Amino acid sequence: MPALQRDEAQTRARLLDVHRYDIALDLTQGEDRFGSRTVIHFTARTDGDTFVELRPAELHSVTLDGHPLDPAALDDNRLPLTGLAPGAHELRLDATMRYSRTGEGMHRFTDPADGESYVYTQLFLDDVQRVFAAFDQPDLKAVFALTVTAPTDWSVLGNGIATQRDPGHWTLAPTPLISSYLVAVAAGPWHSVRTEHAGLPFGIHCRRSLAPHLDADADEILDLTRRCFDRYHQIFEEPYPFDSYDQAFVPEFNAGAMENPGLVTFRDAYVFRSAVTDTERQTRGVTIAHEMAHMWFGDLVTLQWWDDIWLNESFAEYMGYQVLAEATRFTDTWTDFAVARKGWGYDADQRPSTHPVAPAPEDVPDTASALLNFDGISYAKGASALRQLVAWMGEKDFLAGINDHFARHRFSNATLADFIDSLARATDRDVHAWAERWLRTTGVDTLTPVVREAADGNWSVSVEQTGSPDGTRPHRLTIGRYDHDRTTTGRLVPREPLTWDVPDDGARSATGGRPALLLLNDQDLTYAKVRLDPVSWDTALGALSGLPDPLTRAVVWNAARDMVRDGELAPTAYLDAARAHLPYETDLALVQGVLAFARTQIADRYLPRTQRHTALATLTALSRDILRRTEGPEHGSEAGLRLTAVRAFIDSATTPEGIQDWLDDGSVPGGPHLDPELRWRILGRLATLGAAPLDELRAAIDTELARDPSATGREGAARCHAALPDPAAKQAAWDALFTTGGPAALSNYLFTATAGGFWAPEQLDLLRPYVARYFTDVPALAAARGPALAEAAGRHAFPAPFVEDHTLHLGEACLTDGNPTPALRRKLIDQLDDLRRAVKVRAAAENA
Repeated sequence: MPALQRDEAQTRARLLDVHRYDIALDLTQGEDRFGSRTVIHFTARTDGDTFVELRPAELHSVTLDGHPLDPAALDDNRLPLTGLAPGAHELRLDATMRYSRTGEGMHRFTDPADGESYVYTQLFLDDVQRVFAAFDQPDLKAVFALTVTAPTDWSVLGNGIATQRDPGHWTLAPTPLISSYLVAVAAGPWHSVRTEHAGLPFGIHCRRSLAPHLDADADEILDLTRRCFDRYHQIFEEPYPFDSYDQAFVPEFNAGAMENPGLVTFRDAYVFRSAVTDTERQTRGVTIAHEMAHMWFGDLVTLQWWDDIWLNESFAEYMGYQVLAEATRFTDTWTDFAVARKGWGYDADQRPSTHPVAPAPEDVPDTASALLNFDGISYAKGASALRQLVAWMGEKDFLAGINDHFARHRFSNATLADFIDSLARATDRDVHAWAERWLRTTGVDTLTPVVREAADGNWSVSVEQTGSPDGTRPHRLTIGRYDHDRTTTGRLVPREPLTWDVPDDGARSATGGRPALLLLNDQDLTYAKVRLDPVSWDTALGALSGLPDPLTRAVVWNAARDMVRDGELAPTAYLDAARAHLPYETDLALVQGVLAFARTQIADRYLPRTQRHTALATLTALSRDILRRTEGPEHGSEAGLRLTAVRAFIDSATTPEGIQDWLDDGSVPGGPHLDPELRWRILGRLATLGAAPLDELRAAIDTELARDPSATGREGAARCHAALPDPAAKQAAWDALFTTGGPAALSNYLFTATAGGFWAPEQLDLLRPYVARYFTDVPALAAARGPALAEAAGRHAFPAPFVEDHTLHLGEACLTDGNPTPALRRKLIDQLDDLRRAVKVRAAAENA
């Protein structure tokens, strides 16, 4: 499919004004196809030629102003419209479309738990044409009016209020002016919980088999929704611009959620079937707040072209964390951001594929290149830049600029220049210069304290700043100062922090003796890697868990993480710090983040194979310490820590001892009871370890699937079967992964589950022949199955355990000779860069 070029979109926008779409979808035509009839009302400003996009199974008829056009003129996804005269036009198209199994276009899912089917749209970035004909670019906003024919036992949801005229026939209220990629439909036998707030209908929806789980959390989800909605109305002058607010938790969704106005779609993993930690509940809350922010920033005011995607995502990322912290019980959101998101941005910004938060227009020439920019830079780095901007210009002026932006561009499109102009109108600071340094450059600055102590006990500190080839940025930050607590061993107490502008503030002198710990970027207000001076690092290693604020501890842990990745801290030193301090850590996000990095990066990638067993033993011992600490009814408030430790113990087990007993007994001594998630986790680890004869393991997997015949159970079984240390199991999994078409082709979620079980560091000898096969087979898979599966194949099916130069050579040859699609190429570039870094870190560890 040819990608839409930016210059083509600009030409079409100069030619056309698009007014209204009338769309009729027929979802009663079977399991593979659906009907789609579109009427587009538009005006041509001058004489000209253009095209409309559509990707049908069959195009039955086309008429323009009542005159038939030849359906055979459709060239791939483009139907030419030639000889347009100035004035009003009406284009009618009647087509049959294909359902998707990859989460793109109109995705269809049949629930194995009860046989019920569901469909929903995901039309971002250029997948509208998989569902109906459109002038598919964000700056041709229009009114969308939809009717839907569906099975009579289904309900239909959409951007506007849905009304059932008679059984199976639904009308959706016409939208205000929105972009084509924001149109949404979800249909099926939904379980719905409805309410009203601020005079608007609110609803949450899921498939029927998840109804008990949604009902259990409905009060929490709706309470968060109301609180965030009210907070946005306190800070935004523009009222919510749509007629209802529905949130549908849909199956096999590729992203976390999608900001369709009036109908936000979420991955239904957010309907928790099993026990979760409070941090995971907070993550769901952040996603709710993030998508609601898009109703204003993205939906009401929309980017003009995809080079400004950060205007959508960075803003919603920032507001999601900030508003949830301000309006709900989840007050420590920025700690979770520091642990779970900041590293995503830092990592992306140090790869060859890095790009500015706001790339230059020529760097996003088409939709294919735009799709690659939905990454840690557009989300985490962009949100970090906005947080720094608020610290620099003040929240009052920042919000004044935002409200000016909404007022000037409501129901229209805007650019980076428009946004910066609105901010500049609200402040006397030079926002344009700030934006040039922060949004148009790449790379991460590194900030290092330089401490000088005088003989009289006085001291001074300056900040050394190094940056990327694009140069350094200005930073407003806090320098934390901490002393040992004289009354409690291992605790640190804060002095008054220093507010610092880098590089402007130079060096400062101080009296009273230097602190035991100096911490740059305390409270994590800027985006930069930080280092600690030797005295501060020694203090941190001895008293990290004694720092009073979890966000301060997160900054230290992130510094340690970056030092490991940069080859400045031995991986074993990070493990030693985790072993020493995590048993005393009370913040869930920190425990989860540190354990995840230690398990998936240090144990699996950075340490030599000969040291991996010892690393896993350290992690199981650490997990056991947390389990001991959280035993007994008096520790009920620490259930999340206990659950996190149980998961880590399972994932790090090197023998079946312990976890097999848990599975047989159905619970962990002292709790928790094993729910489906924990049972599948244990079975996956036992399968990987080959902890029993293969026939017994296969029988156990089949028994568990009979116990849990849900979609999640089916994914668990696929993961476990792929994990078995058996040549036949590996071949079967490989064949399933790389089937490119027909009913045997895996859905997006089953693909990810199978790939997740396939590659195991414990099975390198068995898996080695598949390393070369991956680089041979994956380009054809990506070309046949599209961007979503290409991204999944690059992310989840990559042979990550093979931290070897040979893997690098094979990957580089694939990039050169394999002709990978843009989505796959981007993932391979990122994976190979991470692998190159791991090879260097591992080599240093071997030589230490």
